[in-house]
Amino acid sequence: MKLKAAFSFCFILCLISSCSTPLPTTASADTHVASPTSIPATSKLPAIQPFADVYGRDLSQYDLGTELIRTLTFDTSTRWSAEDQEIAQTTLELGKRLTFGLEALHQQGITGSGINVGIIDQDLDPNHPEIKGKIVYYADLGTEHEPAESFHGPAVTGILAGNTTGTAPGVNVYYAAVPSWKLDARYYADALDLLVKENATLPPDQKIRVISVSAAPAGIWSEYDHQEAYTAAYERATQAGILVLDCTFEKGVTLACSENLDDLQNIQECAPNWEPGPTSPRPRINIPTTRTVASESLAEGKIQYEYRFTGYGALSWSIPYLAGVLALGWQINPRMSNDEILHLIYTSAATMGDGQKVIDPVSFSELVKATIID
Repeated sequence: MKLKAAFSFCFILCLISSCSTPLPTTASADTHVASPTSIPATSKLPAIQPFADVYGRDLSQYDLGTELIRTLTFDTSTRWSAEDQEIAQTTLELGKRLTFGLEALHQQGITGSGINVGIIDQDLDPNHPEIKGKIVYYADLGTEHEPAESFHGPAVTGILAGNTTGTAPGVNVYYAAVPSWKLDARYYADALDLLVKENATLPPDQKIRVISVSAAPAGIWSEYDHQEAYTAAYERATQAGILVLDCTFEKGVTLACSENLDDLQNIQECAPNWEPGPTSPRPRINIPTTRTVASESLAEGKIQYEYRFTGYGALSWSIPYLAGVLALGWQINPRMSNDEILHLIYTSAATMGDGQKVIDPVSFSELVKATIID
């Protein structure tokens, strides 16, 4: 069953540490959103709402069912009833699968091999099995965590470069960790400048092509202080030839859609989370964001390497996914400019009934191949 989350037109991005948006408050006539679980009137158990974060909770007294569970955020520490345990485990595994023909592209050797990418996000331990060996450069700009770990950092890295969950498992990652929870855009500015400086030391054929920033450190959707610092650093990175993908209203190019876990290769089944889509300065493309991601947590002083299913990934997950698909294109034709490769992303996209675009990695790769002149 396809789940579709419809969002009101007015929304605020970048709540605390990520490109997050409020959950559905209204629904169009053709929208189906899971209902809260029903419990006896005499029960003291609170209802579980769609899209709730139930990470680590004991839900063993509930009978939630497939539809609701697939909207939730949970991992293996969440406790379920016997029936829901099987549903949750199946959902967790389905969420790890690659969408829209990516697995076939990887089998053809199109993995982003040899392409250097940047990520600016929360700190992480690079030894998580999903991302181990992917990070070739790591700098921490003030997270003050010891040991380094987070949920958001491993998640976005795994989406882009993960061994099993990544859109481009062959890339090399240059990583800058920032304390996003401080809501100070200067950290992101410093991170961009740091990656630009590092990029200047690389040979011409090994430059960082794209930087993934799953945040909105500036603009009308931002809650960050010192936004002008990020805006200036963004321009410096652009002038250095690096494509910066972020969640800002002014520069962002992505939207999020919810894929059908029972039909993961069907692009037309990815339901846009915004209906209608927002009107912003740059054209936008929907990216599938209902997925299982790598995560890390701290228990008794030791880092736990985990996976977490996110029924609602929002824009945070869309940025690294797109960055990875672009890396596939640059592997095929490394001569493509930033504008040229983004043009092919839009041109190759599938069109939904309401006119919104959804990414199509296979069609994109074919268009990139057609640009190669023997």
